[in-house]
Formats: sequence, structure tokens, C-alpha cells
Amino acid sequence: MSTFKRFFKDTIIYGIAAVLPKAINVLLVRLHTSSLTPSEYSINTSFYVWAAYFNIVLTYGMETAFFRFFNSEKDKGKVISTSFCSILATSIFALISLLIFKDSISSALGFSNPLYFSLLVWISILDTLIVIPFAYLRVTGNSKKYTLYRLLNIGIYTIFNLLFLWYLPKNNSQNILFLKNSFDPNFKEGYIFIANLIASSVTFICVLPLIFKFKFSFDKRILVKMLQYSWPILIAGLAYTTNENLDKLILEDWLGKEIMGAYAGAYKIGVIMSLFIMAFRLGAEPFFFNQAGKKNAPKTYAIILKWFVIVGALFVLAIVSYVDLIASIFLGKKEYYQAISIVPLILIANLFLGIYNNLSIWYKLTDKTKYGMYISVFGAGITVAMLYILVPKIGFIGAAWATVTAYGSMLLISYLMGQKHYPVPYDVTRISIYLTTTIVLSTLSFNYFKGAFIINSCFILVFLILIYLLEQKELRSILNPK
Repeated sequence: MSTFKRFFKDTIIYGIAAVLPKAINVLLVRLHTSSLTPSEYSINTSFYVWAAYFNIVLTYGMETAFFRFFNSEKDKGKVISTSFCSILATSIFALISLLIFKDSISSALGFSNPLYFSLLVWISILDTLIVIPFAYLRVTGNSKKYTLYRLLNIGIYTIFNLLFLWYLPKNNSQNILFLKNSFDPNFKEGYIFIANLIASSVTFICVLPLIFKFKFSFDKRILVKMLQYSWPILIAGLAYTTNENLDKLILEDWLGKEIMGAYAGAYKIGVIMSLFIMAFRLGAEPFFFNQAGKKNAPKTYAIILKWFVIVGALFVLAIVSYVDLIASIFLGKKEYYQAISIVPLILIANLFLGIYNNLSIWYKLTDKTKYGMYISVFGAGITVAMLYILVPKIGFIGAAWATVTAYGSMLLISYLMGQKHYPVPYDVTRISIYLTTTIVLSTLSFNYFKGAFIINSCFILVFLILIYLLEQKELRSILNPK
């Protein structure tokens, strides 16, 4: 019982560490869209798109490799030191190389201000250097300290965002006059990056005592094994990042900063769905592995996916039904509303991604994770192809369709392959009914009844009645277990 309590407690703590920072970032969207024009917001978006790519490349799957070999190698100290020394060496090499050639690289990546690229480099390096210390805290069960550092990071980032973008521009107090006089209104997006650098620096300083406890030596044998394990993760990570972010870069090049900024702002509304997906994954993934050895595991997985789709579809319909209200909360300036039409598509795309994550249990349980890499690369290929085909013809809405198509294709391929390698009796009929219903009702709501509160509320009620009619027996067994 004590083991179960520890597991449950750690799950909640790690859930807070993972979901809360992302939720706060979503809440900061209003501050950013109120303070920045769409063109300025596009600069902010491009910065974090490249940050995502840098994160994948600089860590090259070593975090996952660390977890894998920490539990399998007898000499855990060598795993810690080898992984950290590897990350440290590549980070120093990357830092020196990127700063030496910063002017040419920043220009090639589309940075109008080389200072922004320098900030990106330093943030990426600092965030990379804490990956192994954070992984060590997690693998040794020090969940409280790990969560504290994560919350400290997002807390500092939030405070300095509020200081630079809200307090200083609006406050004329003599006590802060020296700060206000140094405030540059043409550098607003830059202050977001400075806030991030401060947060990353403080977090790095906090983990320094732990880093100094590591033994700075490495085992070549272990390093080779870790690199062999991690390279597919690197490829899959690049593919996933491409699926998530390439559309923003292409829109900026092809349609301009203002359109891309509006698209990125509206995209954030759809990302609300990802909070539900992340929270679900934190609880579901450990449960999936714990159930793997049981006879009725496939049936359990089928039930979980069905209810994930039910709740996710309800989420989509609710956000689309009240999209005007939600947009007024998240989007500070009317210029961002020009891209509001992407919200239903991005919501559906995120729901497809969540279903794919559930279906992916087949290659995780059968130790065939390379197929996850193949599927991710295929999805990235779909994304690139659809972007180049659709965006020139139908504009930014084509980028949203590319995301839907990519995740829908990945979902379908994973399902078909999974049924061959690890059959699960998914209730395809009912899942299809729920997906079709929410897509039809969302389409009607957005295209014909946007802003009609009563009608849209009736759409949600219709969906809830459908759930009750189809699932009343199962609902009773869940609510009143014998």
C-alpha cells in the first residue's frame, strides 16, 4: 500500500510540474497578444519554434537514454557521469560554434536582430545543461525538488513578463523611473526572451550543487550504447517538432509576419486541448504499462481510448461553441481574429494526436519503438507536402489542414499496424460516431451559429445526451461499482 501511495503522490506532483507551466504559458497568451502586434508576435513565435528545434538537437535523446540505462546498468554512477559529460561537451562545442557564426546563422534563420539569436543560444544551452540533473531527480524519486525547480522557472518567467510588458509600460511611479527610462517600446518581444533567460539562469544556478556532485568521467562503452539508443529518439523528436512548428516558419516566409503572428495567436486557443492530452498521458502511460501483463489488458486499453475520445470530443465542441468568448479572453487585439477560422481544425488535429498517443501503446509494449520513429517521420513528410501544396492556394487555413491531415494519417497508420502486432478490441464504431458528431456539430456551430449562445449550448446538450444513450450501462458501472 505504501508503494501505491508513493506512486500516486509522485504522479500528482509530476503532473503539476508538467501541466501547470504549460497552463501558465497559455494564460500568458493574453498578455503577449495585448502587448505585441501580430508582426511582433510572429518574431516571438519564430524564436520559440527554433528553440524547440535546438532543444531536440542539443539533447539528442539522451534524457530518454538516461532513464533506460540508469535502470539497466549496474554502475549507475557511470551512467550519470557519462550522460552529463556527453551533454556538457556537445553543449560547449555548440555554444562556441553558434556564437562565432552568430551573424550568418541568425540571418539564415530569419532573425532580424542578431541579439535575439544570441539570447536563443544561451537559453537553449542553459536548458540543455539541466536535462540530466532533472532526469536524475526524477529517477531517484526526488519529485518535490524537481517540481519546485520547474515551478520556480515558470514563476520567474511570468513575473518578468508582467514587469516588462505590463507594469513598466503602464506605471509612472518615480520609484521605478530609472527602469522605465531604460524601457524600449520597440524591443517588447525581446523582453520576453530576456525573461526566459533570467528564468533559465536561475534554474541552472539552483541545480549547480547537484551537478557538482556528479563525477566528471565517462565510460565509452556506455556512451556508445546510449547513442545507439537515442538517435531514433532524435529523429522522432525532429519529426514531431516539424509537425508542430514548420507551418509557422513557412507562413512567415510566404505570407508575412502579420499573418503568421495572427495565425500563431489563434493557434494558441487550439493548444488548450493539449493540456487535457498531457494530463491524460501522465496518468495513462504508467497505468498502461502496469496493466500490460494482465489478461484483460487489451480490453482495458480499448475502454480507455473510447472515453478519451468522448471527453476530448466534448472538449472540442465546447471550445468551438464558445470560441468568441474564449478568443476575447486570449486574444488581446482584433488583428489576431483574422485567423480564428483555424481553431476548429487545430482542436481536431490535437484530438487526433491524443488518439495517436493512446494507440502508440502497441509499439511501446512490444519494444518496437522504431516504428514510432517511422510514423513520426511519415507524418512530418505529410506536413511538408501539404504545406507546399495548400498554403500557396488557400493561405494560412491550408497550414491548419496540413496539421489535421498529418495527425489523422499517423493515427490511421498506427491503428492498422497496431492491430497486426498487438490487437486491441477498440470500439471503432462508437469512436467514429463520437468523432463524426463532434465534427458535424462543430462545423455547424462555427460556420452558421457562431456567437449564438443558446443554440451552441443545445449542441453540447445533444452530444451529452448521445453519450448517455450509448454509454449509460457503462456509466452506471463506473459510478456505482459493486
